[in-house]
Amino acid sequence: MASRLAFWIWIVALVALTPFRSPAPLQYVPGEGWYYEPYGENAQWQRTRAKDQLEVADQSFAKKDYKTTLHAAHRILRLWPLSDYAPHAAFLIGRCLETQGKDEAAFNAYQQIIDKYPKSGEYNEVQKRQYEIANRFLGGEWFRVLYGMVPLYPSMDETAKLYDKIVGDGPYSEVAPHAQLRIGSAREKQKDYSSAVKAYETAADRYHDQPAIAADAMYRAGAAWEKQADSAEYDQSAAAQAIAAYTDFIAYYPDDQRVAAAQKAVVKLKAEQVRGSFGIAQFYEKSHKWAGAVVYYNDVLQLDANSPLAAAARQRIEVLKPRLSAPPEK
Repeated sequence: MASRLAFWIWIVALVALTPFRSPAPLQYVPGEGWYYEPYGENAQWQRTRAKDQLEVADQSFAKKDYKTTLHAAHRILRLWPLSDYAPHAAFLIGRCLETQGKDEAAFNAYQQIIDKYPKSGEYNEVQKRQYEIANRFLGGEWFRVLYGMVPLYPSMDETAKLYDKIVGDGPYSEVAPHAQLRIGSAREKQKDYSSAVKAYETAADRYHDQPAIAADAMYRAGAAWEKQADSAEYDQSAAAQAIAAYTDFIAYYPDDQRVAAAQKAVVKLKAEQVRGSFGIAQFYEKSHKWAGAVVYYNDVLQLDANSPLAAAARQRIEVLKPRLSAPPEK
């Protein structure tokens, strides 16, 4: 037993006294994950000046060596975050991550430029790339978990937040009006038509001096209200809102090629309003609530006196009038 203990003490002492070089530590970089550099390999891409380090990153990116590009660019942000070379390093990180299909991480890398380097010459390009990333999520790309490796779910709520971030960072940038419209598109995919309308109304108001954007926003608001009306059996308020939105669109942009479609939608919606009011009147009549029935039959006439249901509404009003003055049924 004593000899075994002496043996292990000798082994430990031998290891402790044997000179060796310690490898570089295990490091974690957001968007990149954990990596380990064997001793001596760092010298291949590390430089002592930010300018030289950026040259390594640029050259590696041109060669599609994204691993080295990421290492070199992250080194610049760690050691020289306030240098003139830092914004482009952050941009290269975003480009690498985007190329690797890590869109969430790329969006966040680009956001670092927006937040920390707003005077970067690549600011506009960054916003365009963020917009394109958000478009991919709108198209159904899945958000990811576990360091961006495992697909989790498509989310229109998260997608709307990406667009909202773009608009918030630069409401009058080149892509902001389009991003504002896409917030509405994402909300429509959620079937959250009220939020979609708010997004479109914001676009119409804020970018009223851009006719193409404002017209599109007003038309989409009408379409969103129309979808809301179609999804609610007796919700006449949504149909009324859709008619109002389409009517405004027609009045403001009479030469728009979608005017005919808007007019057709208004006709359909008014017919739906008539049908809805007639159905409510029938419900009240079956419940022996004559006054309520007459109110809604009259509503049919006010909405469209020439509709196919108007004649039936008049006939039912005449039948119910005597009952309005009769004693209530026991």
